[in-house]
Order: sequence, then structure tokens, then C-alpha cells
Amino acid sequence: MIHGCTPRPGLRVRGPGRLRSALLALLTLASVLTVLAVQTPARAATAITINGGSAGRTLDGVGAISGGGGNSRLLVDYPEPQRGQILDYMFKPAYGAAVQILKVEIGGDTNSTSGAEPSHKHTSADLDCGRGYEWWLMEQAKARNPNIKLAALSWGAPGWIGNRNFWSQDMINYLVDWLKCAKNDHGLTIDYIGGWNERGRDVNWYVNLNAALDAGGFGNVKIVADDTSWGAADDAVSNTAFRNAVDIFGSHYVCGYRSAQTNCPSSTNAVNSGKQLWASENGSDDYNDGAKALARGINRDYIDGKMTAYLNWPIVAAITPNIPWPTMGVATAPQPWSGFYSIGKNAWTMAQTTQFTAPGWRYLDASSGYIGGVRANGSYVSLRSPTGTDYSTIIETVDASAAQTLNLTVTGGLSTGTVRVWSTDLNSASTSAYLARASDITPSGGTYSLTVQPGRVYTITTTTGQGKGTATSPASGSLALPYSDTYDGYAVGKEAKYLMDQQGAFEVTACGAGRAGRCVRQMAPRMPITWDGDYDPYALLGDVGWSNYTVSSDVLLEQAGYVKLIGRGGTQHYGPAGQNAYYLRVTDTGAWAIQRNTFDNVVTTLSSGTVAALGTGRWHSLSLGFSGGTITGKIDGVTVGTVTDFTWGAGQVGLGTGATETAQFDNLSVTPGPAGSSTVLRSAASGRCLDVPAQSHTNGTQVAIWDCNGGANQQWILTSGKQLQVYGNKCLDADAGGTAPGTKAIIWDCTSGTNQQWNLNADGSVTGVQSGLCLDVTGEATANGTPVQLWNCTGGAHQRWTRS
Repeated sequence: MIHGCTPRPGLRVRGPGRLRSALLALLTLASVLTVLAVQTPARAATAITINGGSAGRTLDGVGAISGGGGNSRLLVDYPEPQRGQILDYMFKPAYGAAVQILKVEIGGDTNSTSGAEPSHKHTSADLDCGRGYEWWLMEQAKARNPNIKLAALSWGAPGWIGNRNFWSQDMINYLVDWLKCAKNDHGLTIDYIGGWNERGRDVNWYVNLNAALDAGGFGNVKIVADDTSWGAADDAVSNTAFRNAVDIFGSHYVCGYRSAQTNCPSSTNAVNSGKQLWASENGSDDYNDGAKALARGINRDYIDGKMTAYLNWPIVAAITPNIPWPTMGVATAPQPWSGFYSIGKNAWTMAQTTQFTAPGWRYLDASSGYIGGVRANGSYVSLRSPTGTDYSTIIETVDASAAQTLNLTVTGGLSTGTVRVWSTDLNSASTSAYLARASDITPSGGTYSLTVQPGRVYTITTTTGQGKGTATSPASGSLALPYSDTYDGYAVGKEAKYLMDQQGAFEVTACGAGRAGRCVRQMAPRMPITWDGDYDPYALLGDVGWSNYTVSSDVLLEQAGYVKLIGRGGTQHYGPAGQNAYYLRVTDTGAWAIQRNTFDNVVTTLSSGTVAALGTGRWHSLSLGFSGGTITGKIDGVTVGTVTDFTWGAGQVGLGTGATETAQFDNLSVTPGPAGSSTVLRSAASGRCLDVPAQSHTNGTQVAIWDCNGGANQQWILTSGKQLQVYGNKCLDADAGGTAPGTKAIIWDCTSGTNQQWNLNADGSVTGVQSGLCLDVTGEATANGTPVQLWNCTGGAHQRWTRS
């Protein structure tokens, strides 16, 4: 029966009776045709046989990467219970992403994308098996899932190795030492190890690595080559020793870098090699927006290229939003001080495979492919349990244009019992649509049908025990000032709370020059073997919304060179030399400079001079203060320079040294600046800041939300006249003095009008004095660039703004 075939309520048809009847008949027919169009049945059914007797390769796992660099840094600093909740969502079976392989970076004291990770051997005579957070992360993963597989790879290495030659015996010994740390100090069994991330291969080095692993008692550790391309498979054709040394050929971004992952081939030599094939790094996509590509890639890597592992980069973005790639992975965790985190669609897309299979399951080649043989319809892969009769089939319909009915027949010794159906709607913003269980299906004679909708991932399975975590995050919030750290509460060899290495290794040590207690020391004594260029060591800390403050630290130069105090550190370039920030740079000779850097690494000296030589082996104090556009540098309490510069209005603090220099820091302090200074307005829904797009000064530019970056276009001063002023001469304004919901929030030359007056209320709302309407993120959206308007106040998070 077709419902709804009457004219729309309130529609009136005028005219003589016959005409009116004819018009009503036409309207009814049109309505029927509309309903028929909406309810058009699925296209012709596709028959799929799930044959348990089919040949196929063995699944190694679907997993993710911690490293390439520093992307997990802040996770260890989270408080409980939030830290445990995030870990559960990543690793706990039947709870969240349930990753099957965790691949970690072997730290090398060098930046490798989103930060630097510390080495277990800063020098050839140094060994500390407790450095860094990757050991902790692997332990946490194993505690939640003892069956998880562990892999390791280097992105860089300390400069002492091979006289900066990665392909050396030093590097092989270095990796063996790391494996010994894992086994002897942490009770961890590493299953896989690689060479040098995305830097090609030295085939003889891999042969020597294999021999060293055998000699060191690590013969069971499988070698992955070469984490760049399929060229390693080509070399193996003609080099028997290399072919015998490696176990797995791994390539990166096999479907194309940051692509839709629609076509994912390997190579003829790789497929014919008899080796396991891995897509050993993929992704680099937003934790929500990347879900569709992820759904395609997990299936199509096997269908197109016979790859039996899919590793997403990274596993989590536990970094602040100014660091490169701040929303990648299966979750974001940018605020250990507030406990705020967010689980993305990527987690649930991954779960559609990981919660229904396990390493050791076998792909069924005859039961995997494209729906109806057409890529655009979607793909499916079937896997069989290594014991018993269980199977799972994962289906993605990301690009399908209509519903499709699948007629499935089970054969080859597989269970013909009840089938459970789970799905994730990749077009939905509702968490209830992710990893949602539908009604079970009872096959009849081994056959059953399932209608699949577009834009989804489905799993049909005979397994049980799946689940979905229910833990929720607290609200986001700013890191309060004042903030200080004496470093005395840490064990030697650890990283100070919230301090994020960007290049080099800043580590807690016993203080030098007769000072009692603990200090932070830059530990890398020479330029490391870098993955992305040679840069000065530095580390960052704090909230990107910090605006007016004074940062101070005691410093000890251990050798000739310089140290840097960093302030208002904002958006950082991919490759850490370029950052929107200010520096106070001081040398051992007493030469000082207040400098401004940019994302493009354009360093401008704003002021400079000379004081009495600081020398080496003596403690001194440095401070860098910000109040609006006034920047003040002090050495040992004496002002050495004051400049005016409005380029960067907010950002983090940091510590730095010259390249190849070790130096110590103590008593970090960040104190708030004067009241009435500029503030950052951060959306409570997204954590993004109220922003003037493209740093425009044009009257009428509509404001929006954007990642907080410390730019002057995100700094607002609440004047005594209730204006929200930006750039010193523009004000937040209701477009054309509008008072209706939907009025654009814009910037305009400051006037005394009530359309430019605002109340910043205790509940976090910002209301127009003239209109009484709330400053509102359009459509309750959270994406960068979402415009801001005025709307009726609802109390929603999209109408609440935190200030810092």
C-alpha cells in the first residue's frame, strides 16, 4: 500500500468543479510518482557465494602507527579516567577501533612529522631503555589485547650512528639494542621490524640485519622492506640473499597519497614473490573525513593487490592544534589539562573489520571482489576463522548511488547458522549510526538476502562478542595561567609534563653547575640523521590560546652557542624550522635578539644588542613578555629590549638551543599579562577559534571558526564600550545592523553603534546588545571555515565560547 498520495496540507486548488477535479487528479498522480521515485527498489540483486573452501592469503591485521613523529606525545599526560578511556577505544577488543597491529617509531631525536621522539641511545656510550612513551603505549596495548601484534620502524637516528650514515652496522646494532630493551626491560615481543621510513633501501644492509637478528636471538622477528615502494620486490627477483633475508614487502600509500583509495594495486613482482605484502602506511586523513577512504582501502588493498595488512597513519593525534596534522588518526586528544578527547568515524570504520576478524584468519579469494563486478557499487571481502566454521564478510558501499540487494549463499564448510549484521553510516553525524547492530538473519538452506544502503560499511558475521564503548569526554577547556614547572618531580630520563619535543631531545636530568634538583636538558650533542631536514632543537608547551603573558626560565649554556625562549608559538610548518612565533635568542657571548619567525621560516630581528657575556657553566634567567603588541625581553631581570609588533597575538611557550648544542633549563614559569588585554574566543563545540578568514581587513568580511593558531586575526579585545576589537581598528559587527536570526557576524570599522556592542556572559554565550541574539556557529558545524552568525539563543555548545 502506498501512503501519502494526497496533496500537501494547506494546498488550495481554485476553479470550476471539473477543472478542480482534474487538477487534484494530476496532483495525486504526481504525488504517486514522487513516492515511487523515492521508494524505487534496489537494483537487480547481486549473487555472492561465500565459499569456505576458497584459497586466499592470511590476514596479518588492520592497525595503525604511533610515530612519524610525536603524534602520541600528549596521551601519556592525560589524567584518568580519560587516558584509560582513549586507550580502550584504540586497543580494547569489542570496544572501539580494536587495532590488530600497533606500529611504533624507534625514536631518533629528530622530527619526523609532528614532533621528535627520544632515542634509547643519544650517544654510542649511552643506553636508557625507559625513554619516551612508545614503551608505555605498547604495554598498554598488550594489557588490553595480549594478541595484538607489534611492529617497529625508524624515521631517523642519532648523529653518532655510522657518522650520520643510516645504512651502517652501527644502525643494525642500535636496532638490536632496542629489541633487547623491549624484551628485557618491558617484557614485549616485537613481531616486525623495518629499515628507514620512506628512504629507500640498501639490500646488503637488510641481509646483515637478518644475520644480526638471528645471532641476537631475534630470529622470530620478521623484517619488512622497505616502507617506501614495491621496488624491494623488484630487487628480490635478482638478489637471492636479499629475497631470503626479508619476510614482508611493505609499501606506502599504495592507493595514492591522501587519495580516495579507490584503486590499490601492488605489483606483479610483489604478488609473485610469495612474500607477505603490506600497505605499511596509509591514511594521513582527518579522523572523521578520512573514514570513506579508509573503508575503501581496507578492502581494496587485498582485492587489488593481495595486501594482508593495512596500517593507518597515525593512530591518534595527541598533539596541540598548531602542530602539523592535528586531526589525523582514529581519535584526537589535544588537551590533557582538560581531559578532552574525541573519537572519530575512522575508529568505527576500522572496527567493522577488526572486531570481526583476527590475525590468522584467511581471506577467501572467490568470495571477495566488487559488487556486480563494478567498483562504483562497492567492494566486499570474506575471511574465514582458522578454526571452526566462522566467517565474516565486510562490505563497503561508499560510492554506491542506490540501495543494492545481495543474495548470499554459504558453502564450503562454513556455518549456515544465524548471521549478525553490523553497519556504520559514513554519511551520518550521529554516533548512534556507527557500529550499529541490525536485526539478525537466519539463512534458509545456506542462503539469505541483505539490502545494503549507499555510503556505508557492513559486516555480516557468524561471530559474537562485539561491542561499542560508552565512555564520553569532558568538555574542552584552556590550560589555566599561571603555569610553572620546577622539574623536580620527575624521574631522570623522562619528559616533562606537556613539553613536546619538535627537534632534538629535551629530557629531565640532574641539574648541572652545582644546582640541586632536576632540570630539563637538550640531550642530542650533534645533528641527528634527520628524516626531514636539519633544524635547531626546540620543544613547545601550553595552550595556543595564551595571549598576554610572560614566560621565563633559568638557562645554563654548557658550551659556546645560544639558547632560545619561545613565545606566542602558533602554527608550525611541516618540517619544524618554520613557526609563527617570537624568540628571545641569547648567546654565551652576551649577544641577544628579539626575533619573529613565520610558518615559511622567515626570521626577522626586531631588536638586538649585547650584554655582559653569559659564558658557559653558569646559570642565568631569561624572560619574554607580551602585552598586546608590546614585547619585552629580559636577561637576569634587566630589560634588554622592548619592541612593538602585532603579527602574532597568541600561542605557546617553548625552549630551544642551537644545533649540536646541549643546554639546561629550570624553573619554567608562565604568568598572565594585564587584565583587559586581547583574548581568544574558542567554540565549546569544536575547540576552534573565532577567526577573520585569510587575515582580511576588508569591511564586511564574515567571521568563521578555524584552528587556533595565534594569529592577530584571532585576537579580540573587549573594550570598555563592549566592543570586540580586532587588529586595533576593526570591530565585530552585526551585518547591516541586522537583528534577525541568520544575520552575518562581520568585521567593520569601529563605531559607537549598538550593533557593535556585545555581552560576554557567564554561561559562555556572546550576545548582541542591540539584537539580544547569540553568536552562533552556522548549522552547529565544527569544520574549519564554518561561518558565524547571529541566532536565537539555545544554550547549545555551538553558541558557547571559552576565553583565554
